[in-house]
Amino acid sequence: MLFISRFFGIAILMYYREHEPPHFHATHGEYEIVVTVHDGRVTGRFPPRALALVLEWAAMNREALLRNWDRARAEHPLEPIRPLE
Repeated sequence: MLFISRFFGIAILMYYREHEPPHFHATHGEYEIVVTVHDGRVTGRFPPRALALVLEWAAMNREALLRNWDRARAEHPLEPIRPLE
């Protein structure tokens, strides 16, 4: 697991050797979700405002997320992605 971004108390992570489809994990306090990169499908629970921030960030960074997904699958170091400001 590697942190690829952090903002407003939210940590964004991607794991090596994960299953398809491309996705990332987000944590906020005791909450955790999994977000599918292509369609933004969310599994898990998250506070509504934090969820909106994650989905906004994901939409803005879809290409970078897909590049990191490919890097993770190839077991290459992941690149940080700019946080929301």
